[in-house]
Amino acid sequence: MLPVPPALLITDRSQAKGDLAAVVAAACAGGCRWISLREKDLPEVEQVALFARIAGVARPFGARVTLHGAAALARAAGADGVHLPGGSDAAAARALLGPKALVGLSLHSREEAAQTDAASLDYVTASPVFLTASKPGYGPALGLEGLAAFARACPVPVLALGGVGAAEAGACWAAGAAGLAVMGGVMRADDPATAFRAVAGPFKI
Repeated sequence: MLPVPPALLITDRSQAKGDLAAVVAAACAGGCRWISLREKDLPEVEQVALFARIAGVARPFGARVTLHGAAALARAAGADGVHLPGGSDAAAARALLGPKALVGLSLHSREEAAQTDAASLDYVTASPVFLTASKPGYGPALGLEGLAAFARACPVPVLALGGVGAAEAGACWAAGAAGLAVMGGVMRADDPATAFRAVAGPFKI
């Protein structure tokens, strides 16, 4: 079962206004209950150390904290799960992390969605739904029709990712997304609590 609300905050310290842990803490104060550390440019030992800081501010709110990358690194960090890059072995990640872990996978097409390993994955991200400043050059954008087709084809919950802000969240929900993933809009916000609350609004189920 996905966290409630099913709105995943993905970290990016290069975009964060101020200390990353402070941004995460503010988002949690705004209702965030699911964070994934995505700082792949850091050496693994530094990722583990930063994960500990993020988990330290998020878990008092009851948030689950996962890690973007390899399942082995997520396990070493003590994460609540892992978000795998496309093409990863979801079954191996599930076997390593156990039945209670959140295991997700990045996907980009309806064809990939239809082949999702429902026995191993809790969710997938569909991206990019819209073109986004956080990940320029990724595309083509799925758009709402593409997102709807993706969600229909996928046997597990789909999170809309890529250019999804407060103005787009409701439409993604209507298109069949079970939740969303957000990065830059909260990382860059002057008030991360308000920014998160606004984008997660349609998904507070």
